[in-house]
Parts: sequence; C-alpha cells; structure tokens
Amino acid sequence: MAVTETWLQQVIDREFAGVELVLLEQLGGRGQKTLRLYIDHAEGVTHDLCGRVSEVVGTALDDADAVDGAYTLEVSSPGLERPLRKREHFEAQVGRKVYLKTRVPLEGRKVWQGKLVEVTPEAVIIEDAGSRATIDMGDIGSAHSVYEFE
Repeated sequence: MAVTETWLQQVIDREFAGVELVLLEQLGGRGQKTLRLYIDHAEGVTHDLCGRVSEVVGTALDDADAVDGAYTLEVSSPGLERPLRKREHFEAQVGRKVYLKTRVPLEGRKVWQGKLVEVTPEAVIIEDAGSRATIDMGDIGSAHSVYEFE
C-alpha cells in the first residue's frame, strides 16, 4: 500500500476535527524511511497536538502495514514559511510575499518571488520586480509563503 496525503488526511479526520495535512514528505530508502507530516489547525499547532496526531497516524500505519521496513514519523507545524500546495493555501496569501519555482521556465526563469496579486481557478498572478506574471497551477513545482519581519 502506498502512503498518500489523501489516506493520511482520512486517518487524521477520523480523530481530529479541523486538522489539515499540509504536506507529506517521504525521505530515505528501504533501510530507513522518514515520513514527515506538516499539519495545521485554525487554533494553532501545539506540541501536544503533534504528539497526538503522531500516535494516531503511527498506529494506522502499523495496522495497515503501510511502510515497508523501519521508519521514522515526524509531525510538526508548517512553520512561518508554510508550503503552498492547494488553491486555498494560495488564496490565504493574496497580498503577501511568496516564493515559487516553476517546473519549466516562464519568461526565461523558474524562480519567482514577489507579491501574490490574485488567484484564479487555473493560475496565480505574482508581481515580481515591477512586472506581473500569470503562472498556471500545474506549472508550479514548489511554493511557500515568505515571512517578512516588521
């Protein structure tokens, strides 16, 4: 069985209201795999919440024999510069600075950092160095918010 974000979100939803799996990272190989889960909650992510989610997810992984061999499970908040993966993540950042990398060059470049101006059903519009670029959601390889100290 493949461990997917969808399956893990279902496991989390059975026990916790309002906890969102923001990102699953799977690192390592067959000898020692690391599953890193970044979770979010409207009331914040506490050490206690991470521990409880880790216990529930770890039990579900073991019961389903979902991971071949030994593994380490890490659960934490997405941090100040949270990953942006879903349209809702981008919508929450409109008017703020973001960093994104495209899968293929757009206007001769793959890295964009600037103000997120708009989110449409198919794309994001970012203002970077005085120019605007429309980037299709499917062309975004990775993205995260940029925390600005005041």
